[in-house]
Amino acid sequence: MSQLSDFANKVRAQLTSPGAPFEVVEASVGGRSARLYRNAFATLPQLIASARAHGDKPFITWQGETWSFDRFFAEADAVAACLRDWGVQPGDRVAIAMRNRPEWAVALVASVMVGAVPAPLNSFGLGEELHDALAAVEPRVFACDGERLARIGGDTRVAGCRILCVSEADVPEGAADYRALASVRAEAAPMPALDPDDAALILFTSGATSRAKGVLSTQRAVCQALFNIDFIGAFSAMTSPDAVAALMKSGLAPTTLTAVPLFHVSGLHAQLLSALRNGRRLVFVSRWDPAQAIDVIRSERVTQFNGAPSMVMQLLAQPGFDDPAQTGTLAGLGFGGAGLPQRLIDEVMRRRPDSLSGIGFGLTETNGVGAAASGALFAYKPRSSGVVSPIIDVRVADAMGQPLPPGTQGEIWLRGVTVMSGYWRDAQATAAAMQADEGWFRTGDVGYLDDEGFLFIVDRIKDVINRCGEKIAAAEVESCLLQLPDVLEAAVFAVPDEDTGEAVVAVVSVREGCGLDAQALQAHVGAHLAAYKVPASIHVLTEALPRNPAGKLLKAQLRSTFVAARD
Repeated sequence: MSQLSDFANKVRAQLTSPGAPFEVVEASVGGRSARLYRNAFATLPQLIASARAHGDKPFITWQGETWSFDRFFAEADAVAACLRDWGVQPGDRVAIAMRNRPEWAVALVASVMVGAVPAPLNSFGLGEELHDALAAVEPRVFACDGERLARIGGDTRVAGCRILCVSEADVPEGAADYRALASVRAEAAPMPALDPDDAALILFTSGATSRAKGVLSTQRAVCQALFNIDFIGAFSAMTSPDAVAALMKSGLAPTTLTAVPLFHVSGLHAQLLSALRNGRRLVFVSRWDPAQAIDVIRSERVTQFNGAPSMVMQLLAQPGFDDPAQTGTLAGLGFGGAGLPQRLIDEVMRRRPDSLSGIGFGLTETNGVGAAASGALFAYKPRSSGVVSPIIDVRVADAMGQPLPPGTQGEIWLRGVTVMSGYWRDAQATAAAMQADEGWFRTGDVGYLDDEGFLFIVDRIKDVINRCGEKIAAAEVESCLLQLPDVLEAAVFAVPDEDTGEAVVAVVSVREGCGLDAQALQAHVGAHLAAYKVPASIHVLTEALPRNPAGKLLKAQLRSTFVAARD
């Protein structure tokens, strides 16, 4: 074991020991013993109420305007009063679909303040996708912007669902005007009487099925996950004191550029809710543009950027990134997901050698908690996904579910207090993903633990494409293509792409003489699914796609054939 790894273990023990800020205790959760942080909040309303103490500190900057915490909570109190007037009760769902903007955060916080269960929807989704999600959660209220409202034709198709709309234009008839309601002064909502085991949040994940699944988490799970983010920060600071000292010496207030969608756990937990709790500033951008990002980093004196590896690569490629006058305030870069491309690691190590850059591994189903490393620990093993959280168990399992020794590859299973209650109203999918007797969640990722406790992710079992951090279920795109009568078979898979991390590629077998070409197929997908799900290229064949003797489509063979052809 190296000196750094040994030091890190001592720091971890110090932070989590009895009486320490991140003391870890054993408790019974769901009938099983689990480790949890003693000092974490029990419920989200309690956590959010604590953030009122930040007062007039800056919280969210968007389109050149900065909202203080006081202004934010004034609007949240007004919207919460509106929700109570509309009869929203604890446990009711409030769906949210907008681009990143302050009102998105207000809608979420107001929902929590009255004890409702926020259900953020994929704001990139088109009408069909949004209607499917709305039908699944059956919200009492749908908070949206004008663009999302137009996509659903002004109708949620959910009986009794009220619409709260944020729009720069006139709000359509049948929807309540957010601006009018949020301007009415209201008292803070009384603290709802909630139990740590009560429902807190529904987040959607694509997974490997043709429909997005809602991940239901308890109050305890979300609060423990948020406290784990604080632990990671403290752990990183103590193992990378020089980087922290440099940031402190700069006098810059911690400021994060938020370009990842808030409906993802990486945007909601690690950025919005973490900043709310700790009094930090966020700079929202409505869409990712690496050139614009450089300008924002300079003008807003941004100290941290977290995004998909492909987003960081695009940022590094921008002219001016190495100019201290442009990005000199940037103290850290964060990457989500599995192991990073070697090229990206080399670039970060060369161009930001002493930064607090790092990586994290977690899933929506675990509220983002799994493993993490930044600063010195990231530089030590940048190919890893970090060291395992103190409140999570990891099993590297063989095909029979038996644990494998360090250094041996298998499927990554996670268990702990932050793991979801289950997929919303989908017992079959929950049973397929969870090892019910012992509480293990099967991630679908292949990896291993080394002898120092670092987790390495090497492959994915699930047929999911990661394009710029957005997860795309191959089955969903295949199902869309197969809606056309002349499409006989469809195989969708990922291929490496320098700009987006992975690109969506489809191979389609069509009826001979039908006249369907790649452009027509792309147009069909674009008319039914979000733009980022449209295949970058479609190969049209008139012969059957290859299958094994059991009839299973040989996607690996197709992928290798068309990747080789592209190269």
